[in-house]
Amino acid sequence: MSIFNSINSSASALTAQRLRMDVISSNIANATTTRATINENGEYEPYRRKMVNVVPTDNNFKSFLHKASSNITNSGTGVKVSGIVEDEEPFKLVFNPTHPDANEAGYVQLPNVDPLKEMVDLMSATRSYEANVTSLNASKGMLMKALEIGK
Repeated sequence: MSIFNSINSSASALTAQRLRMDVISSNIANATTTRATINENGEYEPYRRKMVNVVPTDNNFKSFLHKASSNITNSGTGVKVSGIVEDEEPFKLVFNPTHPDANEAGYVQLPNVDPLKEMVDLMSATRSYEANVTSLNASKGMLMKALEIGK
């Protein structure tokens, strides 16, 4: 077990939470974008909400079996982003016949982004980021105190 395991674990979580905050910011910025992509029919589609999937770095059975058989007491090696996926929730329909993207019935497809949900997710990511910074500083402080003992 390395003395830097806790620092590496916090660093991976900081990276994942920063990416999560970036994706949430993009979702908020595009909450009213009605022409984000072109579908297979050549028509514009609204922006589709994106989400970040975060998983442990060693989540396969082989790694857990190896740790158990070798009596390794490593509590974890951090997290990684497995991908950014699009939310498949349907678009919102709003009646606005004067909008340039309105269909024949006068309805406009708006992105499936809920600003309230995004703000809650952003607060959650921010708190996780702050908790990992606190953990990183505590680990750094313990390592500095250990170095002072050797003087």
